[in-house]
Amino acid sequence: MRFQNVCIEELGYVLPPNVVTSERLEAYFAHTLKRLGMPPGQVEKLSGIKERRWWDEGVQPSTVAAMAGQRALDRAGLTTDDIQCLINTSVSRDWLEPATSAMVAGHLGLSHRTHNFDVGNACVGFLNGLYTAACQVELGHADRVLVTCAEVVRNGVSATLERLASPDATIDTFRENFATLTLGAGAVAAVVTRRELSKNDHRLNGAILKSAPERNTLCLANHEQMRSDAHGLLVHGVGLAVEAFPEARREFGWGPDSVDEYVCHQVSVAHFTHAFEQLGLPLEKATLTLPYLGNCGPCSLPLTLALAETQGRVQPGMELCLWAVGSGLGCIIMGVSW
Repeated sequence: MRFQNVCIEELGYVLPPNVVTSERLEAYFAHTLKRLGMPPGQVEKLSGIKERRWWDEGVQPSTVAAMAGQRALDRAGLTTDDIQCLINTSVSRDWLEPATSAMVAGHLGLSHRTHNFDVGNACVGFLNGLYTAACQVELGHADRVLVTCAEVVRNGVSATLERLASPDATIDTFRENFATLTLGAGAVAAVVTRRELSKNDHRLNGAILKSAPERNTLCLANHEQMRSDAHGLLVHGVGLAVEAFPEARREFGWGPDSVDEYVCHQVSVAHFTHAFEQLGLPLEKATLTLPYLGNCGPCSLPLTLALAETQGRVQPGMELCLWAVGSGLGCIIMGVSW
């Protein structure tokens, strides 16, 4: 779908204060690795992640999502009265009910006329949120929509460390639970605005959405555990992206050198590199945040975009490709004229 009247006005983000190295995580189950004949350094070697960040114990997703949302509003020079809708896209939740968006809205002090709801779709959730917001703006249902996301992973990772430290842990236990060890935390938000009201004119041009529901068991997660088939996700996730990219190139008129920067969800360095090789994309045109942030779920892509802009890597006038593949499987590619 193409959009003619939608802009990403501003981004806001918050990084957790606690840096947790892969070496520190491995220390909890070092005896298991030794028993299985595996040398130390496996987490960093297999994922490319040196460290990730955690919030302080007890921090709720809605609290830090609201902080990121307020920063996005402040950067845009807006108040909560300017927002007609709030969409929260986190995998992490305060409660099963109500929607986490209601908690975020409460922290921000949004008015009764500002509708709020959750959109969840694993690691592509934030892009689904942007797409939903853009549809509202394009159709004239809202002038400005705030999209938020915050991931809080401490409890799930801690439970996994206990599982791996068990004397019953096997190589299959390590393999199935490895994805949880890659997780990091963060919070990010975006203000989506009608183009006539935008000061920056960062145009969201459209989106391509694909899914492969026959692969819906490749990654399964609850509050305490995430079990994944890493090879299956790599093969079929990249396969879905390979299916989607030709359509995106046609839709957005991208030639071989049209895209200045690729901003994507990052699971591991191996997945990242393999995907770019299979798609024929230049790695030098992508910002890599995985080594120091880990896999932040749906926060990964927008955090990478926000950091790339802060660092001056993303500049006005650049053509951006935002793309993510998430468990389910789902794939979204967006074209943005920054």
